[in-house]
Amino acid sequence: MLPPWLPSPRTLGALQRVLLVALLTPAVLIALTAAVPALILLPFLPGGTDRAIKLLTAHTRYLCTLLTNSRPAP
Repeated sequence: MLPPWLPSPRTLGALQRVLLVALLTPAVLIALTAAVPALILLPFLPGGTDRAIKLLTAHTRYLCTLLTNSRPAP
């Protein structure tokens, strides 16, 4: 039984997701900002396009995993 001053578990789950995304967004933005020079230069190097695609795929997979696993239980 939860204390009466605590919100419901569903509300706590939603707040947890908002807090998690708010805390991790700056870290993801810093990582993407650091990857911008690589994304600009890689297409001009041999095999660079494939490496740039792998880099973007890794970032996309990371964000999808983060958002999917931070969802509150229904």
